[in-house]
Amino acid sequence: MSATGGNKAIVAALGANLSIAVAKFVAFAFSGSSSMLAEGVHSVADSGNQALLLLGGKKAQKKASEEHPFGYGRERYIYGFLVSIVLFTIGGVFALYEGYEKIKEPHAVEHWYWPVGVLIFAIIAEGFSFRTAVKESNELRGRQSWVEFIRRAKAPELPVVLLEDFGALIGLVLALAGVGLALATGNGVWDGVGTLCIGILLVAIALILAAETKSLLLGEAAGPDAVAKIRAAAVDGDTVTRVIHMRTLHLGPEELLVAAKIAVQHDDSAAEVADAINAAEARIREAVPIARVIYLEPDIYRAQADATGTRPEN
Repeated sequence: MSATGGNKAIVAALGANLSIAVAKFVAFAFSGSSSMLAEGVHSVADSGNQALLLLGGKKAQKKASEEHPFGYGRERYIYGFLVSIVLFTIGGVFALYEGYEKIKEPHAVEHWYWPVGVLIFAIIAEGFSFRTAVKESNELRGRQSWVEFIRRAKAPELPVVLLEDFGALIGLVLALAGVGLALATGNGVWDGVGTLCIGILLVAIALILAAETKSLLLGEAAGPDAVAKIRAAAVDGDTVTRVIHMRTLHLGPEELLVAAKIAVQHDDSAAEVADAINAAEARIREAVPIARVIYLEPDIYRAQADATGTRPEN
């Protein structure tokens, strides 16, 4: 997943959320609706999240240094994890608190046309942002389901924006339902119930994001397709006869570390082994371009050691 593709969806979401946040706070000022206040804070949190994702992408472009020899690709994972924390604390917890307070001390929604009009505008704007995120994601998703795409994506930006926008749309529907019921019944408790539902939704999305980005931070291996391509490319059937064992690790969304022990001919000279390693590295990089850091260790394959499980793994 390229940073450019992710950035297009992030910028679209940022523009939508900033305009929506202003509109929601204006509607809250005129109507006193707690759902509108919670949704306004939600949009501010989302705007901050998109700014964090853009900042993470910028920092990830820094060149490797002696202190960080593998570069700064994981900055994108760190900022993706921060997004889940912001969404949980600012968006979700605030909405839960505001919903509880409104249920405890309900009051009627005033100037109903403000919250209703703003919510309709927000649904349209969020729908545009969500459509952009879906379009960008479809170019990378392939045949994966949406759940598989979110769980397996190595770049955090699009899954984060997708879940945020999806949550925002559901939250707007909940806010509209809360305000509508409060107006229909004359009971402000429904406005608080809608706010409470928004808080539960945001907390759930934040926990999903936290779990997925935590996995990326800990270090995920390459996907099955990439692993298969690397194994196939490493072997030429002549100087490199097989991959004895291999480990892969994402240093960032677009940078992969490959460490493998490869089997070479027992009577090859040191020069022939070195040439075989160089050729294997070139084939791997051609097959999987993001495999930028490759360490190949030559060894003599012994079938008996593999069969008995006595071969050392390093």
